[in-house]
Amino acid sequence: MEDARLVEMADALGRQVSTGSNDIAGYLTGKRVLVTGAGGSVGAELARQINRSSPGSLILLDRDESGLRDVQLSIYGHGLLDSPDTVLVDIRDQAALARVFAEHKPEIVFHAAALTHLPMLERFPDEGWKTNILGTLNLLRLSARHGVEHFVNISTDEAANPSSVLGTTKRIAEQLTAWQGEHIKSRHYVSVRFGNVLGSRGSVLNTFNAQIKAGGPITVTHPDVTRYFMTIQEVCQLVLQAGAMGGLGAVMVLDMGEPVRILDVAKRMIALSGATGVDIVFTGLRPGEKLHETHLADDEHATRTDHPKIMSVTVPPLDPTDLTDLAAGRLSHGVSGA
Repeated sequence: MEDARLVEMADALGRQVSTGSNDIAGYLTGKRVLVTGAGGSVGAELARQINRSSPGSLILLDRDESGLRDVQLSIYGHGLLDSPDTVLVDIRDQAALARVFAEHKPEIVFHAAALTHLPMLERFPDEGWKTNILGTLNLLRLSARHGVEHFVNISTDEAANPSSVLGTTKRIAEQLTAWQGEHIKSRHYVSVRFGNVLGSRGSVLNTFNAQIKAGGPITVTHPDVTRYFMTIQEVCQLVLQAGAMGGLGAVMVLDMGEPVRILDVAKRMIALSGATGVDIVFTGLRPGEKLHETHLADDEHATRTDHPKIMSVTVPPLDPTDLTDLAAGRLSHGVSGA
């Protein structure tokens, strides 16, 4: 359906999305900054915003060479991939990561590398274990060993009351970060938890635009399903601000406003696109998928910070030595150790 108009983010939500203040704390300026998952949507936007704060060096790490090329192109205007600041490494590979830390000596780490597609991790739980848990642990240990000042673990609201492999693995990553933060009291080790990101590769907005262009149908899991949304630019700006706050392994939770009903987004996008004859079909919630997301677990109590859109909660720290028991007994949602 070539005449269908591409619907923009603010239009799809039916509200203007604020990008917040442009005042990023000066803790980035002149520092050696490592971004894992730099080829992904959030990692790439973090890297672009960090670059504007004039870091001493910016190391872009990913296992996806095409993603690295794209982010390098967006920052520097070329994708030559021939400079030391682009690093092709899998965070599961501790030895390779150790060489990166030894060479680049990062002072700040933004850890955005993760497997995040819920249905895939339900099918391949061991992959979630190896990347989201063991990969995070590799980075935490190396960061502690090399004196990293700020470690920021990118989490998800799936980690609150987890009902899926994705949520469980990201919850454990939060707990591992909390444990490391408690044991390095002079440094800032935090997780940042948020919901759906508009503008990411897996965004429902991109899916709906593609489905409308193809003439439909638009697929929605359930007529009452709701999600929180924020633009990728605003999320990353808040992540950078949260990285300078908290400490001792706190989880910084972003206030993403009111939840939005996905069916309303689909209807609005069809109307705004100008397309006709596009149906909406309901496919049913997938295993582990929630009808309504929440930022906080049932036993969590958020405290306000100095920033109006950032809250802080504590999670029970998890000693890395206890991962052996989790692996042997299998996690409650089917994740096993490797």
